[in-house]
Amino acid sequence: MLLLSSLHNLLQQVLSLPELHTAVLFTPEGQLVSYASDASKSKDEIRVLVGVSGEVWQETKQHGIGMVDSEIGRIIVLPVLPLKDNGGANKEPVSDGGDPVMLVVLNAKESVDWDRLRISVCYPFKLLAPQIAQLRESLMNLLGSSHPGLTEIARYYFLHPSKQLRPLLVLLWSQATNGLGHDWGLKSWAAECEGVGGRADELDRPLTRPDVLNDWNPNMPDHTASFESVFALRSSRPTSIRPIPPLELLSPIEPRQVASSLSILPTQMRLAQIVEMIHVASLLHDDVIDESPLRRGAPSAPSAFGNKFSILGGDFLLGRASAALSRLDSMEVVELISSVIANLVEGEILQMKAVHGRDESEQVRPALGKENWNIYLRKTYLKTASLMAKGARAAVVLGGCREGEIWKEVAYAYGRNLGIAFQLVDDILDYESAESTMGKPGGADLQLGLTTGPALFAWEEHPELGPLIERKFKQPGDVELARDYVRRSSGVERTRELAQAHADKAKELLSHLPDSDAKNALHALSDRVVKRTR
Repeated sequence: MLLLSSLHNLLQQVLSLPELHTAVLFTPEGQLVSYASDASKSKDEIRVLVGVSGEVWQETKQHGIGMVDSEIGRIIVLPVLPLKDNGGANKEPVSDGGDPVMLVVLNAKESVDWDRLRISVCYPFKLLAPQIAQLRESLMNLLGSSHPGLTEIARYYFLHPSKQLRPLLVLLWSQATNGLGHDWGLKSWAAECEGVGGRADELDRPLTRPDVLNDWNPNMPDHTASFESVFALRSSRPTSIRPIPPLELLSPIEPRQVASSLSILPTQMRLAQIVEMIHVASLLHDDVIDESPLRRGAPSAPSAFGNKFSILGGDFLLGRASAALSRLDSMEVVELISSVIANLVEGEILQMKAVHGRDESEQVRPALGKENWNIYLRKTYLKTASLMAKGARAAVVLGGCREGEIWKEVAYAYGRNLGIAFQLVDDILDYESAESTMGKPGGADLQLGLTTGPALFAWEEHPELGPLIERKFKQPGDVELARDYVRRSSGVERTRELAQAHADKAKELLSHLPDSDAKNALHALSDRVVKRTR
């Protein structure tokens, strides 16, 4: 049996190694067990990266040791394996390919204060892991079609899941603000009272009579009808009487506070699924437009199924998402999420607009202007940040926040800043990462003729990049030359600073929220989004 005191002694011994100022003990899931730091350092100067060890281990465990360059230095993750008794004096470590019992994390650079240590221990993806698993499992039931091929393409990217950042945002904001809004009592009552429409089973009911709708979904057999018989003429079903909420819920007077950690409503869970369905639909369409051969390290949907099926699969997902959206009983949420679909289209068209280095009516090429940055950042909002911002705001609305209550504005602003930071980091990775780490070809943006943040900053330092941008890197050698200009400039570093600035703004907004695990997870999530550049 491993004793905490023995483990702490082990950590202290590790600190005797040169240049190692801190050792930290984690479970493989990322939970902090113990730490030891240089005796000359105070608690406020602990040098450690927290909340990342579990992830690093999952990504590098085939090598036995995990290592990553983080924003606060190089982190080395060493497994502590269980020991097997061989009957002799010595015991040997057992390595059966599974997870170790503990992880020792070593760090030698930079420092992190105690508040950040405490906050970062709240690993965002771990906090809501059961809800995310439930969300993904029930989501598959929404994707059945009468055409098996359409079902397959609709499910394709869900079978190669990402970190599911967008539904995670919806759930975290739900958990962070449920209980604060004026109408929280009504919303929680609707989630339990039959006939109101907010219960999980009611959200899955057919929109109308099965023999009228004929919306065949093999994953929901009770909601289907065949075309074998002629429609029967019969009177309409009697209209059910909607229950009336108790009077005390209409004008609550008790002080409002964050509800329990199990307070995510069925409507908010469904919203998280809708947001992910819209995101995946946009990926299906984007991969056709961009002619991308890979997605998440696997063949893209167009490569696997062809362009037509990919487009139809995306349309099908949008149709399923729209039907589910209609059941949430909130016109504000319907307006928010439906406008996201329009934003995605607007952003794609804006992305197709050339970033010109020369006005066609002029004979000389002007300097890089603000208009190019405006196009880039507006496209970034429309294609990436809009879904995060409006999804977070919609989650707070479903939790009972009324117009004028600050939580809606905070959620939207957080999602907007986080989404922009997220895309800026993606644009950096296109220059820095290989296919093995991105799951898609490196340099894809340049191949598509797209000028992103690193190239725009590089253009300011190297005006000769302008003609390449103007012709969208179409001539042989343009892509390689553009990458070289970016490497010789501070474009990547300045884009990273811009991403960090947006992430910092997102964290500042969290000061408006009461303390909770969800708030801490949102804080940590802002750090993790930018950390992907390392």
